[in-house]
Amino acid sequence: MTIRPSATIRQNYNEIAELCRSSMQPVYLTKNGEGDLVVMDINAFEQREKMLELRENLLAVEEERLAGRTGVTVDELDNYLDEVIGD
Repeated sequence: MTIRPSATIRQNYNEIAELCRSSMQPVYLTKNGEGDLVVMDINAFEQREKMLELRENLLAVEEERLAGRTGVTVDELDNYLDEVIGD
């Protein structure tokens, strides 16, 4: 986890942007010593969003399985994962 004061983004935007891109991790910005904003590379953000969507979908499937509903075949699941992840 990288933490920087919020003034850093005004003074060193390029440095923060490069840190986000190279680490693929969010940079936490503080204001008066308190957490204020999170900045991250757009590709890392989009990947994180896809993973969250996948987890939500997997949770829904698991809830359906636990409720006794029938599932999908391995091939159907594989095709679906390819669509969600984009491989």
